[in-house]
Amino acid sequence: MTSPTQITVQATIAAPITHVWACWTTPAHIMQWNAASADWHTTASNVDLRVGGAFSSRMEAKDGSFGFDFWGTYTAVTAPTTLAYTLGDDRKVSIQFVANGAETTVIEQFEAEQTNPVDMQRVGWQAILDNFASYAVRTHTN
Repeated sequence: MTSPTQITVQATIAAPITHVWACWTTPAHIMQWNAASADWHTTASNVDLRVGGAFSSRMEAKDGSFGFDFWGTYTAVTAPTTLAYTLGDDRKVSIQFVANGAETTVIEQFEAEQTNPVDMQRVGWQAILDNFASYAVRTHTN
């Protein structure tokens, strides 16, 4: 069996690492940014932010035509620099938060699933990360 394809997406955000971490790990924040496009939204989010803790988000099309649960279990939590988790389908994800003065770079690496093309997955995850970056900047007060 071959190793899964690794996909990396990243964004640099004009906000300090503590704010970026809070936006990434707090359910009330997650529900505001966790969508790849304006016609989707997250209707529920739960986070048990500890190794062995579970997280879940319910993502739905705003027109009600489709929805799915995105969930997994944390395998590493080192605030505010590192998160790793295993998704419900056993794919691995790792996220690094790198402080650069008043900016934070988020680097997210994940194993591709086998259903959709790799480029489609990269574009979708990057769109969510870009939405996150915009939200984190908008909600940051200097």
